[in-house]
Amino acid sequence: MNETSLAISKISDLANPTRFLALAQRTIPWMAAATALCLIIGLYLSFSTKGDYQQGETVRIMYLHVPSAWLSMMCYTVMSISAIGTLVWRHPLADVAAKAAAPLGAAFTLLALVTGSLWGKPMWGTWWVWDARLTSVFILFLMYLGLIALNRAIDDPSRAARVTAVLILVGFVNIPIIKFSVDWWNTLHQPASVVRLAGPAIDPEFLRPLFVMAIGFSLLFFTLHITAMRNEIWRRRVAAQRRLAARMASRED
Repeated sequence: MNETSLAISKISDLANPTRFLALAQRTIPWMAAATALCLIIGLYLSFSTKGDYQQGETVRIMYLHVPSAWLSMMCYTVMSISAIGTLVWRHPLADVAAKAAAPLGAAFTLLALVTGSLWGKPMWGTWWVWDARLTSVFILFLMYLGLIALNRAIDDPSRAARVTAVLILVGFVNIPIIKFSVDWWNTLHQPASVVRLAGPAIDPEFLRPLFVMAIGFSLLFFTLHITAMRNEIWRRRVAAQRRLAARMASRED
């Protein structure tokens, strides 16, 4: 067996919910510990830096706002990949992954909106403006809520998976709009200052805690995501057992 076949075999093994549950049981404690460590170090570095000469102490909001904004888009990207897995490969865990990610994406997007407003008030003199970046992120938040509501409104799990997968892929068009909105339109929001071809425009003193907090937030997402997937698998198994018990009871009657 060559390396490619071996890799495909390992991925196929993870498609088995039982194997996934076993893997989650082993990895969640380690991921939670790594998440806590990164967030503790990140918070320490965040409060140990000096305030910005223009923004003062409000610059520390960046260490929550920027990772939350990144995660809001990354979470939707994860859902889009899962949607492809649902529609194309019928992967048994793809729908579970998308459904588990939606509430997390909504939470990170809401945190990005709230911290952005708190940061924007002293910098821009207003809590909110309907510019391209803020409006597209707000639309992303509404999309998360809509997908959560739609998934819960459809009783048939397989039909809910297909419908939400299609809508997730249609809604992905909003992700590049969010990313490049500050380049395409004239907005109050500042352009990219970390991931740039010319290199980061942020002083290393601020970049280090931001980088650690971004790692911590990413680990937090994956820890919560795997945990939510595990809980969803258990929930579906319990629901299936209840349906089976109900059918057996009806036959006895």
